[in-house]
Formats: sequence, C-alpha cells, structure tokens
Amino acid sequence: MLKVEEKLFQDRYRVDSGRPHIQIKNAEICTHKCTEQQCTVCCPAGCYTQEGNGKVVLISDGCLECGTCRIICDEHRNLEWEWPRGGFGILFKFG
Repeated sequence: MLKVEEKLFQDRYRVDSGRPHIQIKNAEICTHKCTEQQCTVCCPAGCYTQEGNGKVVLISDGCLECGTCRIICDEHRNLEWEWPRGGFGILFKFG
C-alpha cells in the first residue's frame, strides 16, 4: 500500500508560467496582522513558507487545489484564488 507522500510524488503539476492561480493580495497583512500564519503549517503541498523576517512566501507550483488556504485565510481574506486555466495545475494520477 502506498503512503500519501508516495502518491503525491507521482502526481504531476503543469505550471502556467507568469499566471499563478493563487496570489497573496497584501504581504503586510500576513506579516503584521496574521499572528498564527496557519497557511505555512496547514497547506498539504507546502506552498507557503515563512522567512526569518516573518514574511510569508507563496510558491503555487505544486498546489493541490484543495482550497485549504482559502478556508484558513478567511479572517483576513488576503488571497486571490481561482482555478488554473484548462490544461494547467495538478494532474492527479490516482484520482
């Protein structure tokens, strides 16, 4: 039986260069108003990281399009999130 990590490794992601489907609206809100920065812990794909200065960085390559970040950032609503264009984004091998 495959572990979740092994299954995720077999999925592929087609990057839409220059057109990320998720963007942080205002980085200052993440740094100064969001005290928990839960996105850096809860994103199953690890798209969010926190730098040493507290800044949250988003790299959407590899995003599973699960919407966890939208739910977590509900208080500040600091994300622009849309589905990737057709043919781009996550390509699940195991459905």
